[in-house]
Amino acid sequence: MPTKLIVDCSTGVTTEVELTAEEIAQREADAQAAAQAKADEEAAAAAKQAEKEAIAARLGLSAEELSTLLS
Repeated sequence: MPTKLIVDCSTGVTTEVELTAEEIAQREADAQAAAQAKADEEAAAAAKQAEKEAIAARLGLSAEELSTLLS
């Protein structure tokens, strides 16, 4: 079972405690939300790149020429 550390800063005592079912569920929900956010960011970046490439193609520029212009 997953655990968490509890540190009492006044005494320096560290205690390892098992997570509750609610904490485990929240951890899993947070992991899913983070994975979805990362996937959304990657999809947005890919769409932006595709849009740039489409504009370059309309202007008759190659991917290398576009990269040079944008750097």
